[in-house]
Amino acid sequence: VQLQASGGGLVQAGGSLRLSCADSGRTFSTYNMGWFRRAPGKEREFVAAVSRSGGSTNYADSVKGRFTISRGNAKNTVYLQMNSLKPEDTAVYYCAAGSLWGYDDTDYDYWGQGTQVTVSS
Repeated sequence: VQLQASGGGLVQAGGSLRLSCADSGRTFSTYNMGWFRRAPGKEREFVAAVSRSGGSTNYADSVKGRFTISRGNAKNTVYLQMNSLKPEDTAVYYCAAGSLWGYDDTDYDYWGQGTQVTVSS
């Protein structure tokens, strides 16, 4: 598994971004996928997760109703659609692949390099 995240950038509050995370390996569909983020001065936190088939999702309370996680197994890619962005969403966003279904970073085995999202007020 080799994960490459992209799609970050600078956006005004209320705007949208879509993050992508592509896996160059051949086992993408066997892993649950998650997105985490680390804001300046804070610990990394769970954002969203999607199951192997895409049939189940889970979200942090802070992003429910604004963010949507999805995956395309044919393209070995997981997405995070972020709408109604707030300044407090500013962070480095990381994608991760894991065998376990959970929201703790110890549930995930492989990590991408991170992509910066900055939301201006």
